[in-house]
Formats: sequence, structure tokens, C-alpha cells
Amino acid sequence: MSELDPDIRDETESRRYALDVEGETAVVTYNLVQGGLMVTETLVPIALEGRGIASRLARHVLADVKARGLVLLPVCPFFAGYLKKHPEWADVVHPTYRGTLGI
Repeated sequence: MSELDPDIRDETESRRYALDVEGETAVVTYNLVQGGLMVTETLVPIALEGRGIASRLARHVLADVKARGLVLLPVCPFFAGYLKKHPEWADVVHPTYRGTLGI
């Protein structure tokens, strides 16, 4: 199952994934850690809220982490909530965080 979204770009120098929609940019910020990606924040402009943009970003980030053979450390509250609703992504999550999230 590939959830990679061609409209979402990984801006590695800024340590963020970005998606432009209607002149606004939604982002997921991260830090690289040994063997993984620590997602720290998901920011969606108010004008884009309620349209599934954050979930679209989450699916892309999770698929990218999986494709790269990394694990996800979801420090971001949105990602933690998303993963609780979508436990099918548990294999991508670092084991410690899986336990914390109950997935």
C-alpha cells in the first residue's frame, strides 16, 4: 500500500514535509534520530482546517518512513491521535511509542 502523495515534498534542509494548498502551506516538522524520524509538530493554516490536510500529511509521512526503513517517534499530539485511530501503522512506530499509545 503506497500512500506517498506526489504533492507533498520533504524539505530536508528545513526538516519538514510541506503541502501547498490554495496559497497556504501545511507542514509536519521533524528531527532525524538514529534509525528514525521524530515528528514534532503538525501545522495546518486555519483556512485549511477541517479538510483532512493533516491526515493526508500523516499518511504520506508514515508511508515515507516505512519505505525508508525507519521508525516513527510521534511526539506531535496530532500524530499520536492519528495513530490511535489508525493502528494499522503500528509497525512503523518505535516500540516504546507503541506501548505509550497502546497500539
